[in-house]
Amino acid sequence: MAGARRYWLIWLPVVPVVLWTLVRVFGLDRGFPLVALMAFTPYVAVAALLVAGVAVALRNWVAAAVTAAATLCLVAAVLPRAIGDGTADAAGHETLTVLSTNVLRGHADPEAVIELVDRYRPDLLNVQELTPRFARELDAAGIDERLPNAITEVSQGSAGGGVYSRLPLRPLEADRGSFFRMPRAELRMPSGRRVRVIDVHPLTPGRNGVDAWRDALEDFPSGGDGAVWILAGDFNATLDHSELRDLIDRGYSDAADVAGKGLTPTWPRDRSLPPLVTIDHVLADERLGIVEYGVDEMPGSDHRAIHATVALP
Repeated sequence: MAGARRYWLIWLPVVPVVLWTLVRVFGLDRGFPLVALMAFTPYVAVAALLVAGVAVALRNWVAAAVTAAATLCLVAAVLPRAIGDGTADAAGHETLTVLSTNVLRGHADPEAVIELVDRYRPDLLNVQELTPRFARELDAAGIDERLPNAITEVSQGSAGGGVYSRLPLRPLEADRGSFFRMPRAELRMPSGRRVRVIDVHPLTPGRNGVDAWRDALEDFPSGGDGAVWILAGDFNATLDHSELRDLIDRGYSDAADVAGKGLTPTWPRDRSLPPLVTIDHVLADERLGIVEYGVDEMPGSDHRAIHATVALP
């Protein structure tokens, strides 16, 4: 009797795994809490494999087959991020290096930001949650000596943002429909070519923020044609969110995905719960080659910093 009960009880974890797979595969993540939960799909893929193993051990072959099929779908969605599409060769191409960091309402260490700037010598630095105090601290630490051109929209709390560059900058009109400031700018490369950038930080898709989060992602410009765009920052989204995948399908490449580091977590860096996820991204116009990508610690922040080098065609 106990064995028969265990035989049927395996369906209790199987059904959620199957439902999760259907939501992920068909892009059915709409509303709260589905949108928020989708960020944890890599962990569900591992759990699905374990459930399939238990079903096999119980010799419930139907449950095992169903869970195995769901596992394969989830693995097919997640695993390529750890493999990558192959980075580009920068030889003979003009390159642009981007550094991005969320400074947690100005609580990050400004010296740590400067250290990363000195290490990677980026052409562009995007800062999210830029407060007036943190902007002053960056100035005192010497950011203007390294990246003399800046477009900043500081704010108390988490709404501020800033773009710092060693290249000439021209401000572009930004979307004012978002609570968070997301400065847009046009950089002039040494060759004279121009690249447009956005300091990305949409509202978190929590209980009351899903619609605003979705609207922000939908309002970002498409790549692949016209001006070359680079979108870098805290997207509050992973590659398991259909809205972010839709944005990428509009002419972008995710630098981490291309480099095979798409499962390297960026949040939260200072704790293990909720489980670590990858919500910070550099999306480069699909006409740009991804040369290099990496993730770095940012003391004082709940996010890790990210950097990428892209090659212009």
